[in-house]
Amino acid sequence: MFEGIKGPGAPQPQHNGSALRIGIVHARWNEQIISALLDGTLKSLRAAGVKDQNIVIQTVPGSYELPYAVRQMYLASQTQHAATAGGSLVAGGASGSGTADLLGSSTNLAGLAADESKKTDDKDGDSASKAPFDAIIAIGALIKGSTMHFEYISDAVSHGLMRVQLDTGCAVVFGLLTLLTEEQGLERAGIDAAGKGHNHGEDWGAAAVELGVKRRGWGEGVFVQ
Repeated sequence: MFEGIKGPGAPQPQHNGSALRIGIVHARWNEQIISALLDGTLKSLRAAGVKDQNIVIQTVPGSYELPYAVRQMYLASQTQHAATAGGSLVAGGASGSGTADLLGSSTNLAGLAADESKKTDDKDGDSASKAPFDAIIAIGALIKGSTMHFEYISDAVSHGLMRVQLDTGCAVVFGLLTLLTEEQGLERAGIDAAGKGHNHGEDWGAAAVELGVKRRGWGEGVFVQ
């Protein structure tokens, strides 16, 4: 974990992610930077105990597609959970608006997720969870060019990810780098030539675990430190 002035600082106590299901969706533009960020994210998740089979990774062409992909990933995980539990959930699917149904439901989805993961762990510790995602990490890297493209995309993606988080209730970790130069991206991916950078993916993985654990607690009326 980064120990300089910048950075989130280490949570106290360290959170155990062994029961969590985490989603990751990343853009493919600026592949060298993205690949390093993904590696850092996975390293952090595994260090917190998140099982490989409970980490689902999806890719999209560019950062602009991240909000849509995050939303659809979460809805897909709800569909998986409903099928596993033998119930049904109207989540809007690929073309519907499922947000209203989601928010209007009296079902405690965070509590259901916790119950589902516990059942899965009790049955077979090596089975992949089918619970709704506890958190989803969106990873992208935008580098400013000579047109207004950078500003428009950065703003749209930032607002889109926040909207998805608030609409669905699923924690969304903001892993979008908005860069003025390629060198800034290399530094923030921890692969700069000078070796002075820090891989922000490690911070995003830790944030996902912390939020996932706290989200489950909040769903059960418990305030986890």
